[in-house]
Amino acid sequence: MSWDGDSAAMLDALRATPGWHAVAGRPDDALMAAILDEAARLAAGVIAPLDGPGDRSGARHEGGRVTLPPGARDGFRALAEGGWLALELPEALGGAGLPLAVFAAVNPAFERASPALMMAAGSTRAAARLLAEHADPATRDDWVPALAAGLRTATICISEPGAGSDLARIRTRARHDGTGWRVTGDKIWISFGDHDLTDRIGHCVLARSTDDPGTRGLSLFLVERGPGVACTGIERKLGLHASPTCALHFDAAPARLIGTEGRGLAQLFTMIRQMRLTVGTQGLGVALRCLDMARAHAAERCQGGPPDAPPLPIARHPDIRRHLARIAMRVDLLRLALLEAAVSADLGRDNRCAWLLPMIKTFGAELAFDAADMAVTVLGGAGYTRDHPAEQALRDARVFAIYEGTTAMQAQDFLIRQSLACEGRLLDDFLDRARGDCADCPLRLAVIEDFAALMTAPRAETRLPRLRAQADPLMRAAWIAVQAWLSARIPGSAAADLFLATARPALALQAAEARGAHRFIDMKGH
Repeated sequence: MSWDGDSAAMLDALRATPGWHAVAGRPDDALMAAILDEAARLAAGVIAPLDGPGDRSGARHEGGRVTLPPGARDGFRALAEGGWLALELPEALGGAGLPLAVFAAVNPAFERASPALMMAAGSTRAAARLLAEHADPATRDDWVPALAAGLRTATICISEPGAGSDLARIRTRARHDGTGWRVTGDKIWISFGDHDLTDRIGHCVLARSTDDPGTRGLSLFLVERGPGVACTGIERKLGLHASPTCALHFDAAPARLIGTEGRGLAQLFTMIRQMRLTVGTQGLGVALRCLDMARAHAAERCQGGPPDAPPLPIARHPDIRRHLARIAMRVDLLRLALLEAAVSADLGRDNRCAWLLPMIKTFGAELAFDAADMAVTVLGGAGYTRDHPAEQALRDARVFAIYEGTTAMQAQDFLIRQSLACEGRLLDDFLDRARGDCADCPLRLAVIEDFAALMTAPRAETRLPRLRAQADPLMRAAWIAVQAWLSARIPGSAAADLFLATARPALALQAAEARGAHRFIDMKGH
């Protein structure tokens, strides 16, 4: 599928998403097609050519400052000037005022072009939404339009030595000295924590402002690059070489409190939710790139066939066709899931979006890696070399399942906070909709009922360790059910038929894994 084909498929998926036509401020079909086409043009013509060279040269840290590969600043400026950094922000704050679904539809094209460069755009966009929602008016009006215009960038600063996902152990401190707040501490794994895209960088820092235990003492601060902020180094990574992952040291750095003191973690989830949706678009974009790459090679590479005839394109070999078909199926279903979540948010159904997000983040990340692995396989030995971009995609995509919450964290969120909380209302909401939409297809309905039956035991389980042990297979089972439900939106599709042919056995495998998982924590010595 070409870039144009990606745009057409996305527009078809939008039309198939219930509620899209009721979204306030949505572009009509002609305008939406033009937006998608323009995004594809910019992505293919300006952003994509930066990706390979950027991977080879990488970011450099010298003298406490980070320098990006040549062309990165021009690429980022093109994104900003086109308004692509602020599609869904209010017009009053410098955005285009478009629905979140437009972002979900457009962003895969840019992620396909260069996920490394788009890391800067992702954190900047998420920070703009955070500040628009929680910052005081002066800070909001100062920073959000500048972020939207690409004149400034922003980061999310959570992790620190000894406190990655365990936020209760954060030790970075914020103190009020009588004239203002000052932040002191160390943060690590900060994407684009320093760079030369813009002169001004705002760090959204989670820091302890009181001695209250756990996460209750955490507040959120905006700390600008400058006095008291130092980049002490960048990581030497497997992939995303053009995206600097920085260690930052804060030494009594001037800071602005964002929102309410002591509510930092709750407020930060505005940014985290946006970034998890962005990971889903990353996964789709990289998968589309790898699928195209594999298809093109399979159509040109000739091997096998009768000895007395010219060799056949390997695209005609059954095993290659199977590889391509399975990834294409997963691409089609992830696209629909992304749009379902975004449209739900646009319609004010934030809980439905929240229920889907852990799966979109997790399985979007896994699809990107699996698609890259498939491309390496189809290209054979050539795919393992740097002569082809499949190996870069494989390296780049591996981290998608790690940052913004590992797969295990997403599973805990999905099961305990989304599916079982509030007497399971979100789970019941999904089951009710899925049963109604799948009523005319016995096979789809059987998948939904199998999943509903599987969730009976967890809903009655009161022992938290057992629930945590089962969280991953249960989230994977839910994703199978979600895909069965979504496949009804692409009737007659070979991808949908292929998925349904294997859905119930795959669900049974996850059910067996879930039923046996709690035995590990019940065993003596574990």
